[in-house]
Amino acid sequence: MRTAGEKSTIKKRHLYIDVALLAANPEMTTYMAPTLDIRQAIISEKVPELAAAAATAALKEWGGPLEDITHLIDRLIVGSTSGGSDMPGADYHIIRLLGLSPSVRRVALYHQGCFVGAAVLRLAKDLAENNGGARVLAVCVETNLMYFRGVDDAHMDNLVCQALFGDGASTVVAGADADPATEKQLFDIVHATQHLIPETGGAIQGLMREVGLTFGLISEVPSLIAKNIEAGLQDMLDGSGVAITDRNSLFWAVHPGGRAILDKVEAALGLKPEKMRASRKVLAEYGNMGSACAWFVLDELRRWSAAEGCSTNGEGCEWGVLFGFGPGLTMDTVLLRSAHISLRF
Repeated sequence: MRTAGEKSTIKKRHLYIDVALLAANPEMTTYMAPTLDIRQAIISEKVPELAAAAATAALKEWGGPLEDITHLIDRLIVGSTSGGSDMPGADYHIIRLLGLSPSVRRVALYHQGCFVGAAVLRLAKDLAENNGGARVLAVCVETNLMYFRGVDDAHMDNLVCQALFGDGASTVVAGADADPATEKQLFDIVHATQHLIPETGGAIQGLMREVGLTFGLISEVPSLIAKNIEAGLQDMLDGSGVAITDRNSLFWAVHPGGRAILDKVEAALGLKPEKMRASRKVLAEYGNMGSACAWFVLDELRRWSAAEGCSTNGEGCEWGVLFGFGPGLTMDTVLLRSAHISLRF
């Protein structure tokens, strides 16, 4: 069964760490200083506001009435902070800030990792298909405030982390049986799968400590993903019942976890360079924004498609694949079908 995912994405909202913020909190510039309380206080206030701003823009573009929203999925990488340890969490504050119905059913996903941008679509699809008339508002917020810190010459891995990761918030609205008269439909969520790559639990780690969030990852992560991606893709396609043999006949929204990941995935799947255009652009302009990245890539795809006069939101392709990668190592794969631009008025 195909789920019509009316996804209104993505308004770029950012929580920048600027000079004023660091001047007011100089402890954050000292490598591994105990600053969890400081970081927690800032995020608890700012992250729900960031989420609400992105959601407001997406809801406006979606076009449906606010009272039609029945479910909220809230995902933050800042895990164990504004949503994961504070109660009530960010999901409560988003309901309050947006003025959503108090009967909206909430699902909070915290401290999961970059793959959740794809996993949330899988969850939204399940909620929409199994609850008649459901409209699922899904919000992904990422900020590096929990792990930004001063550099140390003996720990260059920390500098790599600072250079790679960025802040962002993105929002989608998903539901089955869209009303084309009132709802702007962009992609159908057709099928989704999730896989753990065996014996890779220590490949990517995020640990919450007094110093904030610390990251560790091994250099083999891109190669491990590349070695397993063909099998994961084929399993998803087999489960969907959709027969696709030409990989380059699809549009691709690959999580831009880093340049090496994109290079390895492109080579492993035999993709033409232009198929990774959207992912590479998001990585270059915004960095790795964790779960929010995948939806930024979808937004780039549909905006470029409209600007170039393509027949679909997927650069003229009907079918496409979204990949999410994260700790575990976890790989989420989503099959999408693009709405035809010519059918929307």
